[in-house]
Amino acid sequence: MPKKVFLLSTWIVTTVSALAASLSFYHQFHPSPALAPLLAGTINPVYAALPQITYQITAQAYAADARPVMIDKYLTRYQSPLAGYGQIITQVADAHQLDPYLFIAIAQQESNLCKKIPTNSYNCWGWGIHSQGTLRFDSYEQAITTIIAGLTQNYIGKGLIEPADIMRKYTPLSSGSWAAGVNQFLEELRSGEF
Repeated sequence: MPKKVFLLSTWIVTTVSALAASLSFYHQFHPSPALAPLLAGTINPVYAALPQITYQITAQAYAADARPVMIDKYLTRYQSPLAGYGQIITQVADAHQLDPYLFIAIAQQESNLCKKIPTNSYNCWGWGIHSQGTLRFDSYEQAITTIIAGLTQNYIGKGLIEPADIMRKYTPLSSGSWAAGVNQFLEELRSGEF
């Protein structure tokens, strides 16, 4: 019996304390309208008005020529010693109004992008390589500049624009396979799927 009395009294004290605490908290956060004038001077605002901050994000887009990047990506993909020359090739080709992709496609057809060339010739385009000798250059830059100028003057400038037209003069003994290869590499370069 004393145990029951103890439990009952503990329950009553705990319940009354919890009820008093709940009512106290309720009145603290929800004061009655009658007490509002009395409490108005004693309540400090917890949150002050925050200044309006407006953020503005701006961006600028710059137009850039993707061809040098695509050429370098292509040359890197095929592990060509010309990798890194995309910008130079594009600049020189543009100066001579030659499609830089055509220039790369010819190098792919002629030398597997400079992997099969006469030693120390820097001649990836088969330019001046014939039974009477091999035309050599001191650097890839010299070869790029000379051959692009030659292609423009001797082929493009004379209306030989398509690979099949160029082939008739560039490699007259080809039965069409040279132009087919160049066209295939051109398509691959232009599509960006390599």
